[in-house]
Amino acid sequence: MRESTAGLFLHWGMFTAPAHRDCAEWEDDVTEGGWTPDYWVDEARKLGASYIVLATFHSRLGYARPWPSKIPGSCATERDILGELIEAGKAKGVRVILYMTDDPQWHNELGVETLDSAAYSAYKGQQVDLTTRDGFGMFSYDLFFEVMEKYTDLGGFWIDNDNAYWERNHLYEQIREKRPSWLLSNNNEDTPIMDTVSNEQKTGMTPAYDYPQAAFTPMPRLSEADYKLPTTGSWWYDGGDHAVDVRLSTGRYITNAGSSMKSLMAETPMVNGKFPAQQESFNNFMAEWVPPIRSSLVGTEGGGYLYGGMQPGFWNDGAHGVITVKPGATTQYVHVLTRPRTDQVRLRDNGYRVTGVNDLRTGERMRFNQSGGYLTILGIDTWDTYDTVFQVSTAGQQFFYPQSMIKASASSSGAGHPAAALVDGSFENYWDSNGQLPVSLTLDLGDTRKARYLAVNQREWSPTYARESFGRPEDSARIKDYRVYVSKDGVRWGQPVRSGAMPSARGVQFVDIGDQRARFIKLEVLNTWGGPQAPTFYRQLRIDEVKVAYDYPGAAGTQLPLEAESRSNALDGKAKPAKCVACSGSHQVVGLGGGARNSVTYQGVAAPEAGTYRLQVDHTAGGADASLTVSVNGATGVDVPVVADNPEVPVASAVAVPLRAGANTITLFSSTARGPGIDRISVGPLPPASSVPRTTMTVEPAGVQWVGPGQQSVTVTARLRLDVDDALDQVSMAPVVPAGWSVTGGAATSREMRLGQVLEGSWTVTSPAGQDVSSAKIPVVASFETLGRPNQVSRDLRVQLRPADRVFMREAEDSGNQLGSSGITSCSPCSGGQKVRNIGGSSDAYVLFENVTVDTARQYTLFIDFTVNGDRSFFVTVNGGTPVEVKVSGVGNNTPYTTSVPVTLQAGANTLKIHNDEDSAPDLDRLSLG
Repeated sequence: MRESTAGLFLHWGMFTAPAHRDCAEWEDDVTEGGWTPDYWVDEARKLGASYIVLATFHSRLGYARPWPSKIPGSCATERDILGELIEAGKAKGVRVILYMTDDPQWHNELGVETLDSAAYSAYKGQQVDLTTRDGFGMFSYDLFFEVMEKYTDLGGFWIDNDNAYWERNHLYEQIREKRPSWLLSNNNEDTPIMDTVSNEQKTGMTPAYDYPQAAFTPMPRLSEADYKLPTTGSWWYDGGDHAVDVRLSTGRYITNAGSSMKSLMAETPMVNGKFPAQQESFNNFMAEWVPPIRSSLVGTEGGGYLYGGMQPGFWNDGAHGVITVKPGATTQYVHVLTRPRTDQVRLRDNGYRVTGVNDLRTGERMRFNQSGGYLTILGIDTWDTYDTVFQVSTAGQQFFYPQSMIKASASSSGAGHPAAALVDGSFENYWDSNGQLPVSLTLDLGDTRKARYLAVNQREWSPTYARESFGRPEDSARIKDYRVYVSKDGVRWGQPVRSGAMPSARGVQFVDIGDQRARFIKLEVLNTWGGPQAPTFYRQLRIDEVKVAYDYPGAAGTQLPLEAESRSNALDGKAKPAKCVACSGSHQVVGLGGGARNSVTYQGVAAPEAGTYRLQVDHTAGGADASLTVSVNGATGVDVPVVADNPEVPVASAVAVPLRAGANTITLFSSTARGPGIDRISVGPLPPASSVPRTTMTVEPAGVQWVGPGQQSVTVTARLRLDVDDALDQVSMAPVVPAGWSVTGGAATSREMRLGQVLEGSWTVTSPAGQDVSSAKIPVVASFETLGRPNQVSRDLRVQLRPADRVFMREAEDSGNQLGSSGITSCSPCSGGQKVRNIGGSSDAYVLFENVTVDTARQYTLFIDFTVNGDRSFFVTVNGGTPVEVKVSGVGNNTPYTTSVPVTLQAGANTLKIHNDEDSAPDLDRLSLG
């Protein structure tokens, strides 16, 4: 499994369209349709898949078993389909893994009972109800052992969540003992005894193909991404020939390889085993597209993590990609999945000295530049539609102090995860902040030494963005705002040598600190990206390794275009070149300040056609309140924001400028006393007009606000955070109220926002006097400019009139509630379009309704709106009193039901807790009082 790149996931069973209600009829149609195991094996090989996961014993496919079974209880074939597939795969180097479900709840989904409790009870000599989790656990437990005895060449089991019966009877331990070479994989749960964690159908990341952004499992643990290749439709064949998004699917395939994750691609075989035409077409495409770059995917690991390698992620001019590395990382592969808007790719080199670059598909030798910690691949004129791959040869990693030489301490550490783990050279160990923020890490170099940058590998145990996974809230437990100090004695620290925000991104991150000489380096972490809605990750920080570099690999290769110190530029007045080891050509131009008389002018800046372009200026810090002005072709200057905080470390700022076709003149100067240093400029097309920098906007109260009759006022707060390394200008945020409503409070504004910065505002909105609210949707709108273009994002406040027979009503997902480890998930038929899931099973999985306010102390009827599949129970606790059990039942988990229970409340504020400390509870939509 560790050597594989991909697998093929096949959901295929009795309910594959057209659904069969009879097991024998389904098997007859399979055979008469011409099913053959070699077809699946050959299609898997086209995808570069070295294993097949067969999901026939699936809760939504009739619990069919594709082998002759001696154990009654569900459909079992007479033909040994599983055995034939195992043998066909063995002959061609493809392993077969059997999917096993823990879930009996869909036993009567199509109106036909698919689980035969009577037959299994007779077989066991005791009464067993297969429709219960324990009964089904016993049945499937027996199946595990039957399969282990019958198919010694099987590759293992892919388990779709745990069953308590299996765990009580130590199933996994027995599989380990009986078949130690078999793989055990668990879906969406990181169970220690399992070999692999599988991450199912993750979405919401930017770019959409970068699947690992949603993963939560650190290397070297095996992890897998399982996702559908058809863009629409079910996991199994539903009668449709659904399209395959080639861009999305190839991007996932490559980014998973770039994080050492396995791509388990789900296709939907028909009853005869054949794939719909568009899936076959994609398989044929992959059979041609992958081989030219196979060397970058086979025998490699993801780069930028414990296996070494350059930095993956977002690069220059909109480029995005990942790194794969051969053992030792002397050979690396730069996968450019989203091409830049220019003809070059620029990425952090992580200390590797580059000796050569070539296009892996064409063999073309590429020009490159290496300086200031970056590799720039130049003059790229051939791009693959989906993945342009450059093979990079290196002489290894240079200029890092040995980890064994450094001692680390921290202001806070969790038990078993001391600061020493930061410098032990092992990604198996990590430092934990013990939930403390701010927190500081101090590195002792043993003597006063040179230091130029830090390389930080945070633990990859959280996604890079806020999301929910099957109702479990997740967020990024990564460094946001930080400061770096240096000291020769560990006592006198002075001012920070760097301060800023670190992006929420996977892989190694860098903090350049300029040309320092110090014994002690302190990294102070002020906060992290995770929000309070995800308590598992909020205020949590784990770091695998922090390395200290004392130099960058020396300048090599072709000089970068548009360097400030280039002899082709005109330096006027006091402007002059100066050494800058972190700058792209190891130099910058300083001396700007005092107006246009001290300037650097670029001659002959070429543009292919007249229009507006993105001009990026890489600059270092100047004096206090330093400014920078750009004049194009002698026109009035345009101010560029200056945010650098170190005179020896360049940062990038961008502005939109008009250029004419052909040669242009660009002059940079500063009107302040001491302007910034200029490293280089670059010119490229503007991002697409549809491109909006990623932000996170929250509006509270969230969830439908149910109000009483008459005029109503609601206080609303909003928070806008910039999540990417871009700039927002002229930011303004305020509610936009419907006609007749009023708003108290002015717009929240900011001249500019940078990575991680937050804008907050609060207002009171009031409905018209003398009438009821009925229903209102009030957007809070944040408007801003990016490179001169107007953009906006918004979130709604929803207000609705409470039914006349209710004295209180609140959504489960309301931001005024506490959710513990439960989480919010979408539910289109629910009252607010959402519900709370994963309630129960532990004492911390609950929904706590605080400030449930009533006028009179008396008994009320508590109405509980919920969804459930099967029989489950809530417990209701009022004001910390004795819990009252509320038993409910239902079919499916997407149909809201209502139950009620009497509760006695005190006048004023009360608390209502919905929970089940022992077993899983139903999903909760809403509470109300009558």
